[in-house]
Amino acid sequence: MNNQEYLVTLNVPPSLEEPIVDCLLTFETEHGFSSSPVSAHDHKNMSLSISEQVAGRQDKIRFQMYIPEQNLHGLIEKLKDQFSGSGINYWVMPVIKSGRL
Repeated sequence: MNNQEYLVTLNVPPSLEEPIVDCLLTFETEHGFSSSPVSAHDHKNMSLSISEQVAGRQDKIRFQMYIPEQNLHGLIEKLKDQFSGSGINYWVMPVIKSGRL
């Protein structure tokens, strides 16, 4: 059995924070997930307000979740189904090592 885990990171508009929490809770693993406010910087000014364009950043909520390989495809597909066109950026990285100290 393959125990490979992945770290999924999402940068989400603040207006979608609660719907994303609800979605991720359906995939919650032993590690749970975390969220924090971040400033997103992008050279493209698409969907930025005037004040965001002046500041050069946009407020986002970053979610991070460890997920086993067997659940990864289902999570990405559910996110695509529920949040297509929402402007959420995501990336997936293999976890080389993790644990508790």
